[in-house]
Amino acid sequence: MSASSRSTSGGGRLVTLEHPRSPAAEAYRTLRANIRFSSLDRPARTILFTSPGQQEGKTTTLANLAVIAAQAGSRVVAVDCDLRRPALHTVFDVANTGGFTDLLLNEHAQGIPTQDGPIPGLRLLTSGPLPPNPAELLSLDRVDRILELLAQEADLVLLDSPPAAAVADASILASRVDGVVLVIDATRTRREQAQRAKEQLERVKARLLGVVVNRAQLDSSGYRYYR
Repeated sequence: MSASSRSTSGGGRLVTLEHPRSPAAEAYRTLRANIRFSSLDRPARTILFTSPGQQEGKTTTLANLAVIAAQAGSRVVAVDCDLRRPALHTVFDVANTGGFTDLLLNEHAQGIPTQDGPIPGLRLLTSGPLPPNPAELLSLDRVDRILELLAQEADLVLLDSPPAAAVADASILASRVDGVVLVIDATRTRREQAQRAKEQLERVKARLLGVVVNRAQLDSSGYRYYR
């Protein structure tokens, strides 16, 4: 499974909202379909997004997929599990005063502190305050319970995580979800980085659903029908 998109930065990250009929938005629809068909035998409801390194578009990819899935009628929760450099709240322009870390640190917390997304059916769980020990927190058994609660409230739970080749966080989470999507950047990801990330995910027996290639140079003529 693969898909390509040419997203922009800053306010243009949510191309599925700002330019819903664009080739990039159509690529995210293709991504959603590919994920669904790649997991027909074992439906993937909790999906982790990671990348080999920084700034390869994993958060942007997750955010746009979340929008596309919600537009199609699914109940979606986007979760920021990157407890080192969280970005989901920036993409959606929401507050990050409370979130995932609050649930991890307080086992008696009542309810899930999600926020409304930009469209009906989409909820956001930001990272919350950054802890000094992200890997230790993500290793807690409580993470499994939180994922169970989120899956009860949504048809699709999308989790953003740090780069797989940089720290252990993604590998810790990968074994706890239904599937993993690896996001790479055609202009900056080195082959050895991508291979190392893939091997680390395989080492923890993660179920790799496929790869998303950002900033790939594609012939746009194939999208003329959608225009």
